[in-house]
Amino acid sequence: MPFISKDWRSPGEAWVKTEEGWEKKKVLEHCKQIRYQESKEEEKENIDSVQQSTSHQPHCHITVKSTNEIAGFNELDEAVKRLDFRSAVRDVRRFNYICALLDHLIGQQMTGMSGCTQKALLAMLEEVARYATTSQHNPRGFRRLLNKLRALSTAERSSCWGGPLGSQLLWHQHTAKIDRILNMASEFQIKEPHPDLHPKLLNLPEECIREIILRLSDHRDLTASAQSCDEIFSIVNEQRVWRELTKFHFTTQQIELVLPKDTETLDWKIIFNSLKKVYGLNEERQYAEMLSLCKYCRCLFWKSLGHPCIAEQCPDFKARLQEAGGITPPAPVPPSAFLKFFSL
Repeated sequence: MPFISKDWRSPGEAWVKTEEGWEKKKVLEHCKQIRYQESKEEEKENIDSVQQSTSHQPHCHITVKSTNEIAGFNELDEAVKRLDFRSAVRDVRRFNYICALLDHLIGQQMTGMSGCTQKALLAMLEEVARYATTSQHNPRGFRRLLNKLRALSTAERSSCWGGPLGSQLLWHQHTAKIDRILNMASEFQIKEPHPDLHPKLLNLPEECIREIILRLSDHRDLTASAQSCDEIFSIVNEQRVWRELTKFHFTTQQIELVLPKDTETLDWKIIFNSLKKVYGLNEERQYAEMLSLCKYCRCLFWKSLGHPCIAEQCPDFKARLQEAGGITPPAPVPPSAFLKFFSL
């Protein structure tokens, strides 16, 4: 006969029924505090609201080595909600980070996750679709996610033995949400600027266009920009552009290993491609903002928003850190490292 007791993976948790299903009470209260603070900041943008927002920053305490025996915020759906990923989609600095995270998860791997995690991921993807179609930002990343979503939908419909694992009602809800996302994608069209709108990009001086090109950190964006017109093509093929891109992604020691002896005939585009094949691209430098991990309170947070840290709240602990050599900066957490916390 079964042993009836509290679940050791979630001891003493209180659950609340919502329109989207059952949610843990403490996670729901944390999300409500974030939503309430966002609405207050929209109503009045002054110093008082900024000071008040520091008490409800999106953050998530997590164990470094996630195991089933450790009771903590180790579930992916809980971390997604406490870090407020759905609102982060609408931030241009974090949009690529969210897309990269979904790129790792959307697919056949998603069918083996819990129902709460599946709902959270599809809600994030729907928010990405809504933001990408309205703002026309990063259509390439959105299309890549759509290809994986179509493959997931096709595999779900063509399954022979009763469909994917889990509740059939839940998968009916997933199918309806996937259809909404695909409908938004089918209506997505890049709108050209009005002909009377000035100034346009090509109307700017060549020095300004070059400075814009130098801000691109992805070599694929450079290649796509070069295909737009002859003027940008000539700028992208300049050696300075590829030299700055190479120095941004690779260290001086790495560059010196592949530099030819004849420095008069340097082709920085070839050097960049050679280094990319040998070392790969640094994942930390591909995003304008990433999650960070505090080494003292084991807290994941967005770097620009901060978090309630023990090093700042406890004067004695902060004094001991100063005596030991100062406060260590938080460690950046790329999408692949973030998923390792959940054994994914």
